[in-house]
Amino acid sequence: MKVLKIAVPSAGGRLCAHFGHCEEFVLFDVDPDEKKIIARKALIPPAHEPGVLPTYLQEQGANVIIAGGMGSRAQELFLGKGIQVVVGASPDAPEKVVQDYLSGSLQTGGNICDH
Repeated sequence: MKVLKIAVPSAGGRLCAHFGHCEEFVLFDVDPDEKKIIARKALIPPAHEPGVLPTYLQEQGANVIIAGGMGSRAQELFLGKGIQVVVGASPDAPEKVVQDYLSGSLQTGGNICDH
């Protein structure tokens, strides 16, 4: 079984609009074939500095990050580390965001980060 790790920045139990200002990252282990969540772990991120979070999430094994908004430089850093970036997700509960992503029904709008 291939396990996919999806990171969702959250604050107050919901997806955080700006990934760099989140309270925690919720890291989900998912089975992409069965389209289900296997495990969930909340991580307190290190201090937000340019370039720190992509490396941190790569070290945690993340394959995908789903965010409301993210600057273009951060997106480039994630992509350079082989981590797929999905932006424009609405501020729902992290589990719902991941389940919608797995089922192909995640609604994404524009990137709500302007830097």
